[in-house]
Amino acid sequence: MITLANISKSFGSRILFENVSITFNAGNRYGLTGPNGSGKSTLLKIIMGLEEPTTGTVTLPDRVGILRQNIEDYSEFNVIDVVIMGNARLWNALKERDKLYEVEMTDEVGMRLGELEGIIAEEDGYSADANAEVLLNGMGVSKDYFHQHMGAIPTDMQFRVLLCQALFGDPQALLLDEPTNHLDMDSIGWLENFLFNYKGVLVVISHDRHFLNSVTTHIADIDYDTIITYPGNYDQMVVAKTSVREQAERDAKSKEKKISQLKEFVARFGAGTRASQVQSRVREINRLQPQELKKSNIQRPYIRFIPTEKQPGKIVLKVEDISKAFDEPVIKRFNLEVHRGDKIGVIGANGRGKSTLLKMLAGVLAPDKGKVEPGHQVSISYFPQNHGEIVDKKTTQNAFEWLKVRKPGIYDQDVRSAMGKMLFGGDDAFKPVSGLSGGETARLIMAGMMLSDHNVIILDEPNNHLDLEAVSALGWGLEEYKGTAIVASHDRDLLDNFATKIIAFEPEGIVVFDGNLEEYLQKKGSLTSK
Repeated sequence: MITLANISKSFGSRILFENVSITFNAGNRYGLTGPNGSGKSTLLKIIMGLEEPTTGTVTLPDRVGILRQNIEDYSEFNVIDVVIMGNARLWNALKERDKLYEVEMTDEVGMRLGELEGIIAEEDGYSADANAEVLLNGMGVSKDYFHQHMGAIPTDMQFRVLLCQALFGDPQALLLDEPTNHLDMDSIGWLENFLFNYKGVLVVISHDRHFLNSVTTHIADIDYDTIITYPGNYDQMVVAKTSVREQAERDAKSKEKKISQLKEFVARFGAGTRASQVQSRVREINRLQPQELKKSNIQRPYIRFIPTEKQPGKIVLKVEDISKAFDEPVIKRFNLEVHRGDKIGVIGANGRGKSTLLKMLAGVLAPDKGKVEPGHQVSISYFPQNHGEIVDKKTTQNAFEWLKVRKPGIYDQDVRSAMGKMLFGGDDAFKPVSGLSGGETARLIMAGMMLSDHNVIILDEPNNHLDLEAVSALGWGLEEYKGTAIVASHDRDLLDNFATKIIAFEPEGIVVFDGNLEEYLQKKGSLTSK
């Protein structure tokens, strides 16, 4: 179990949470939710011991698995060893044993070696390599990487190794901050199954709604300057939270109405002969005075992509025999016709070419062979996975200025309107682009798309830096879009909301499936089971 006692955290005058006492019990899996900036990662760092609270204490079990982000610290270590480091007691015993085998054998050294072998046996150290390989396989890390240095393998694979490190060694508690960020759909499914069968206490932050609904038994929601725990998964929490808030608002209105009636009585008879009744009403007014309802810190952007009035032809993109290679072939002889109004989800393991395909469809990357032909009156707006392809963080522009130049001649009030919808209200509209967070940069790019002329939108992993509220708003925006949409994502909930066709990057090649994601996964499952 994990116990937080009177935890507070503030930055200057800004309070994230105050005097919070909460227990995370073994056997339960808690999703830590709240919008960007509410303090989710800060609270998890406090629990991990990486950040000090303003007040309060944290009590942890002996063995805690932590998803670390400092990949650079492991660059010279072997991948298997990095996973085994997740069990500090075992790793320290293995390292000390190896050092002692290099020194002259004495009775004292021999006794210590015996003690170390006992620790290694207790920690199942003789199966450590095999257990680490099971985790790496589940996370989709190639066997070719197992005995390489971390610094020699792709960055997204390094993060997967650190996730395996957190899971290794049967920890009593797991603390995971955005564990699905660098995973494909198959690896997310494996992780969901692993965590579903995990017997310790889990505290996880994720912007993947499907993942939270699949894994969690409770939600710890940061809002109203505190943390409220709800039983059930994320969707059940939203229903319960909304119901509680609506009831509190109804109670407040009822009290206000009653107080108004009592005040009217006091005003009418205060100077008359009914003094005792008046005093009784005054006491009742004091008792009924409602406490001011704290304002929720949840904000949801309003995402609506409005296509240009220019109607494209029936075929908006025609892909003929395209191939692309970077040292190794990525896409080979691929053909596709995208029709007006298509809503296409692009899925597959990282590194298989999803971003490459989307860049070629968007016209920002040329194929080595073949051609991509836009149809009649097609206008494309593109959201890259790497925000730096569009937003130069070295610019001296502020957010408003960056948007203003996206569309020459646009009125200032139209820019401010789009920014307000994407939560850049007031002075936030003039934040320096160089200082924007990942989520803010994503929302800025989307504001630019909302202002641009388009009838085809192409988005590559748009939800990577968005909170759950923004991902939900994006899902609605894509579903409501009257043009053609092509979106690459690992977020099943997002794809379920809008996609009616799937482009799947499978090991044997690219498959175009005419149907939604659930239908594709069902078909794939039935084929796999045969």
